[in-house]
Amino acid sequence: MNDALHNIRIWDDLARRQNAVNNLHPLVKLLTTIFYLIVVVSFGRYEISSLLPLIFYPVVIFSLAELPLGEVLKRIAWAMPFVIGIGIFNPVFDHQTVELLGFTISRGWLTFISILIKCVLTVAAGILLVATTGMERLGAALRMIRVPRVFVLQLLLTYRYISVLGNELARMLRAYSLRAPGQKGIKREAWGSLTGSLLLRSFDRAQRVYAAMCLRGFAGEYNSGAMAKIGAGDLGFLAGWSTFFIMARLYDWPLWLGSLLTGVF
Repeated sequence: MNDALHNIRIWDDLARRQNAVNNLHPLVKLLTTIFYLIVVVSFGRYEISSLLPLIFYPVVIFSLAELPLGEVLKRIAWAMPFVIGIGIFNPVFDHQTVELLGFTISRGWLTFISILIKCVLTVAAGILLVATTGMERLGAALRMIRVPRVFVLQLLLTYRYISVLGNELARMLRAYSLRAPGQKGIKREAWGSLTGSLLLRSFDRAQRVYAAMCLRGFAGEYNSGAMAKIGAGDLGFLAGWSTFFIMARLYDWPLWLGSLLTGVF
């Protein structure tokens, strides 16, 4: 539990650093990421080579933001079991074969590989957005594009106070371990009482947090502070990457490059 709370704070610390990507306007980064996600998921299920140029975007952002590679790869790996569970049955249902690099391969495997690539690219883009922007500035950008206030408020409050719930749970687990020395894990008989106790403590803590917010003038709007204006550099970032995404979607660059090198058009 302490490790999980530490991992949450890591992303806040990364978003506060000063570098070329973090200093960009959050709205520009949000729009660029949304456009990137739309382009990635718009590819067909058999298009694999066309997706490869889009790897360039997360690699460049990762390098400029100087993010820790291990933390990013760990978050991407968390999504892999769900994607593998969804796509692993494609080779079973799609038996049609195609010739690829001199080998005969089932189209189901092509679909499976395409799903994996899309998952890695989309999850990486979302992680990079949060790690370079921060949740509060991201929430402000969401309000700029007219996302309903209630959804943004729920997102920000959940992210901010999940650590409070984690601390409550950590104290309960510590108290349980002190009362059951040498025991590994929690007995099944205690699961219900611990869950109920955590629920009641959460309600009580939520009421106190809300009362404190109201005393400080909270009126339903999450105030993230003044937001800087969009500059020329921000617009250049959005226009440059948008052009790159459009070109990557319209043209199969790996196929064109392979044809150019082999002389087969």
